[in-house]
Amino acid sequence: MTSSTTTTQKLSERINNVTPSATLEMAAKARELRAEGKDIIGLSLGEPDFNTPDYIKNAAIQAVNDDYNSYTPVDGYVALKDAIITKFKRDNDLVYDRSQIVVSTGAKQSLYNVAQVVLDKGDEVILPCPYWVSYSDIVKLADGVPVEVSTTLENDFKMTPEQLETAITPRTKMLWYSSPCNPSGSIYSKDELRALANVLQKHPQIVVVSDEIYEHINYGVTAHASMAQFEDMYDRTVTVNGVAKAFAMTGWRIGYIGAPSYIARASNKLQGQVTSGANCIAQRAVITALTESPSRVQYMVDEFKERRKLILGLLNSIEGFRCNEPEGAFYVYPDVTAYFGKTLNGVTINNASDFAMYLLEHANVATVTGDAFGNGNCIRISYAASEKEIREAIARIQGALEQ
Repeated sequence: MTSSTTTTQKLSERINNVTPSATLEMAAKARELRAEGKDIIGLSLGEPDFNTPDYIKNAAIQAVNDDYNSYTPVDGYVALKDAIITKFKRDNDLVYDRSQIVVSTGAKQSLYNVAQVVLDKGDEVILPCPYWVSYSDIVKLADGVPVEVSTTLENDFKMTPEQLETAITPRTKMLWYSSPCNPSGSIYSKDELRALANVLQKHPQIVVVSDEIYEHINYGVTAHASMAQFEDMYDRTVTVNGVAKAFAMTGWRIGYIGAPSYIARASNKLQGQVTSGANCIAQRAVITALTESPSRVQYMVDEFKERRKLILGLLNSIEGFRCNEPEGAFYVYPDVTAYFGKTLNGVTINNASDFAMYLLEHANVATVTGDAFGNGNCIRISYAASEKEIREAIARIQGALEQ
């Protein structure tokens, strides 16, 4: 018996069943190759390549100078909760009070909290595929059962009401989705959400988690809508958001929920035993980020839109890539099944994971396999990179596939 096997057997079944984050794993592999001297272009992480805006950084500096250094309330500063309440009303026409808001160390913790306080062993959670890479394992960590609902590129990777109805069983407890979607960039319109809500009205036991972290990275084709905007869904919906993406604040680690009070109270109770309150300086900075108009970060959205046009044009010129046009976020999610079964440079491509690894090793470009998102036909490519990097990366991919 090897040492690693012995160590694994000493760990809990819970952690042994968790899959490492594919995005973080690919980023780590890229770092290893760079350390070996290889020129790797990273298009795997969902991280804006902009700096945090100065007006937000200045708020953090002011907080340091004002001696914010003590433990924070578990569910967030009152001033930040009020800023979140203002943001929800201004941007989403959602009315929450302080008892419904919980601030966490990133939106990922917000999601984890909700799963832990709502799910019991064996409860099912419907996940339209593709879904964000951590949804499935967060559900499993709460002893829930992920129920994947496949979608197609032709339907813009969106679940239909008929598919939702078919997926529901007596064990269904939750529905999770993101809009704009990571990884596809698809956005559910208000009418599409209403159609899903009509199905959910027949199943009052189901709680909805609406992940809206990419809300402001929207290219103007489909207006952003929230499930909680519907009066008959408000008390059954947890709206998750944060500042990482739209405000280029990934490392500040602040996320939050607007939720039914009973879920918010339970999340606060859980968080009090795990991390307690989020970072004091980051919270003070986020007050400014959310209080100021979203128009102050529109320059990033405009730049992402230009990059989207660029990368779609380049990818669509490569034989075997099929892309939808993402309406938000900063990813493309091309179908690459045309390469399955082919041998390139002596490497047989059996699936999306093989394809992503081939691109890393033969094109020196880091992407993420679609297997990690519940859709094994695609890979995710982030265009949160410079125009120069995008052009070079796609040229490398094309060259590696033509060999």
